[in-house]
Amino acid sequence: MGEKQDLPSLVIVDDDPSVANQLSLGLRKDFVVQIANDAESAWRIIQTDHPDLVTLDLALDGQNPEIGFTLLERCLGFDPFMKVVLITGNDSEANALRAVEQGAADIFGKPVDIRELTVLLNRVLSLGRLERQNAAILKQLGDEHRLGALVGQSQVMRGVFKNIEKVAPADVSVLVLGESGTGKELVAKEIRRLSYRATKPFVSINCGAIPENLLESELFGHEKGAFTGAHISRAGRLEMAQGGIVFLDEVGELPVPLQVKLLRFLQDHEIERVGGRDTIKLNVRVIAATSRDLEDEIERGRFRRDLFYRLSVVNIKLPPLRERSDDVLFLANYFLDRYSSEYERGRFSFTSGAKLAIQQHTWPGNVRELEHRVQKAVVMSSGRLLGAEDLELKEIKGFRRLPLKEARQEADRQTIIEALRITGGNISKAAEVLEISRPSLHELLLKLGLDAHDYRSRTTRGGL
Repeated sequence: MGEKQDLPSLVIVDDDPSVANQLSLGLRKDFVVQIANDAESAWRIIQTDHPDLVTLDLALDGQNPEIGFTLLERCLGFDPFMKVVLITGNDSEANALRAVEQGAADIFGKPVDIRELTVLLNRVLSLGRLERQNAAILKQLGDEHRLGALVGQSQVMRGVFKNIEKVAPADVSVLVLGESGTGKELVAKEIRRLSYRATKPFVSINCGAIPENLLESELFGHEKGAFTGAHISRAGRLEMAQGGIVFLDEVGELPVPLQVKLLRFLQDHEIERVGGRDTIKLNVRVIAATSRDLEDEIERGRFRRDLFYRLSVVNIKLPPLRERSDDVLFLANYFLDRYSSEYERGRFSFTSGAKLAIQQHTWPGNVRELEHRVQKAVVMSSGRLLGAEDLELKEIKGFRRLPLKEARQEADRQTIIEALRITGGNISKAAEVLEISRPSLHELLLKLGLDAHDYRSRTTRGGL
């Protein structure tokens, strides 16, 4: 009795009782099977028993596939990770492709070979369990993979998180280095969140986006009549940040005369407005950021060395995304889950081609580019599977559609790789996740040309 309860649950939905009974007889050794001959009875069972798997015949009245499409949509709306396999007889290829685009896990043709179907159902079941685990990781992330709005699982990003946590309470100037789109302002906001200034103002100014003739007034404010058009006195950004933090983005763009004035503020903690004579004492922490090589700018005479030292009591360097190979797919899935949930679009996933394209793209726009591509794809896609073209990425040369047997083998390969990644290359744990024996996993690894050692974490291999 206990063994039967441990079996995965399956609902067979087919309007032909003889077909449904045949499937039930063949599959009940491996699954707890229930049968539904119409969409409404199937929906009642699914809501009540929440099965792991559903096999679905689209034309549940013998002719109208829209009944099956509606049930498919309801199933995935109820549980985005539920695996629905289409059992198709006379359905057109267009309907079959549409079902996959709307989230069906796979297609299986009639007449049914029970052994092949059992293999397929077990494979999609394992995939569904891995997806649930991944979603739980992405949702919870935990301290190891997330610091506020900053996300990453790579070793270098964990180092960034630790540096932020160390420097945040110290109340010193920080210089954040990194290319455009790497998340420099997010670092500044996390420093603020973890500091005693968390409830005080956070004022951001992009030094490269404001015309040079207006920048001094923006930073330091001005008095009435200081220049043409100065009809009233106005506080600058530094003054607005009193008690809190000012974030100077692209500080390398500051003209040299303003660098002198900023240096004076950092030394004396006081400013004078443009056109003013009175000094204003300020208690403001400065976090600066730049995508430029300031050492090179200093050598060229375009940036003051003394200002550099004042700004960079602590440096935090953000690597470009192309150097964070461990994070690319992780972040892509994070943004996919985030935006599909935010826009209430249901469960999305990437095709194998999309994953290859994501991994091969050089990401000149870094994390910002990745986020925007995924966000746009979620908004614009009409199906549940996002391909390389949905991300406006080039399909990897040599990627091709595979025959069914090869496609299933490739799916098995990706499922096992995912299990090895989750378990850090631990074969025993991976076998448990996949619900197969260790010898079976060893056999599959040999067959698919995989080596578990390639997926072991650095700590498992003996430290950093």
